[in-house]
Amino acid sequence: MADLNIPNLNTKSDKYIFKKKFNLRRKSKSRLFTESFFLFILSVLLVYINYLIPNKELLFQNLPSTFNKSFLLLIDLFSHLYEIFLAIFIFASSFTALILIIGSFYRLYRISKRKSKQIIYK
Repeated sequence: MADLNIPNLNTKSDKYIFKKKFNLRRKSKSRLFTESFFLFILSVLLVYINYLIPNKELLFQNLPSTFNKSFLLLIDLFSHLYEIFLAIFIFASSFTALILIIGSFYRLYRISKRKSKQIIYK
């Protein structure tokens, strides 16, 4: 009877075990004011940076052709990636084959240099 495990029905379900417990307190008015002030300063800074960019209209007019050129360059890149990966594979497989050949010759050399009768006493 000591081996019988009866589940405890008073424990909470484990489905909320990793749920974050958020702080439900409200922020103070001064903290809300400072956060809104920083948001306003950041927005003014972004508007000023956008104002400093020259030729915005020309940039927006050339945007479709820029996307088209970028897409064509991307297609060209993927067409050449096959050749690049093939060259890398050829180099890596040749290097691996060279290492394996050297290892096999070294093992044959060690076998040929081994003494004919080795008696091991324990």
